Amino acid sequence: MDIMSGIVVFFTLWWVVLFMALPFGVHSRGAHSTVTPESGHDHGAPEKSYLKVKLLATTLVTIILWFGIDYLISIKIINFRELAG
Repeated sequence: MDIMSGIVVFFTLWWVVLFMALPFGVHSRGAHSTVTPESGHDHGAPEKSYLKVKLLATTLVTIILWFGIDYLISIKIINFRELAG
């Protein structure tokens, strides 16, 4: 895989993994919660988003997946040129 293809695959994987990781650990305040949100805040907003942890985990998982895909392409199990033709 050349450098541009590698970058495109990495960022595509990164976004997919990020969207899968975002819902984990989210607990909203909800209407039945004892804590009332401040004025102007949404009742469905999460109490803590853990965004930094999710971004780090997303990057680590993406690196592992990217190396796996790169290996599969290098041993020609996945061949995009044959799929396109």
